[in-house]
Amino acid sequence: MMKLNKEYWENRYQTDSAKWDIGHVSTPLKEYIDQLKNKDIKILIPGAGNAYELDYLIEKGFHNVFVIDFAQQPIDAILSRNKDLEKHIIQGDFFNHNETYDLIIEQTFFCALNPSLRENYVSKMHDLLSDKGKISGLLFNFPLTEAGPPFGGSYEEYVNLFSEKFTIKTLEPAYNSIKPRANTELFFTFEKK
Repeated sequence: MMKLNKEYWENRYQTDSAKWDIGHVSTPLKEYIDQLKNKDIKILIPGAGNAYELDYLIEKGFHNVFVIDFAQQPIDAILSRNKDLEKHIIQGDFFNHNETYDLIIEQTFFCALNPSLRENYVSKMHDLLSDKGKISGLLFNFPLTEAGPPFGGSYEEYVNLFSEKFTIKTLEPAYNSIKPRANTELFFTFEKK
């Protein structure tokens, strides 16, 4: 299996070339979080980057939220804003992580991975979720190219990739994307089979 490249991501953050960092939780994820009722569910945000989703979840009363990333700079940024959440911040390789979650929030992690890791991603997500656990978030909807990250994909590719291990509850164009991402995002919720 191809490995994640820690040095690559450390460099991306140090040179401020992580262009998808919008400085706040994206509108589709904010509205999704707003409709979640059970504040006790265990949530993971993988490849969290600066994890604005964590900030928003904590603000909304969720207390069982964890993030994982292996780059030091975003971990430091998260801890500078959330000093009392040190036990919720995991620095490490997502593919070596072993816990169980009720919900995993996807925000630019999938698109940042080399496409050769996509099947491993699907298997790992399945392994990390509790029975009937869900993965929800955003996937890019533009042609997959060699250039990236971010790497694109399409509705058909995602259906083919996820449908063996997940029930596709929602997979549709995001109607509330931020302006620079308009017409390039699919909002999804997949439930573990």
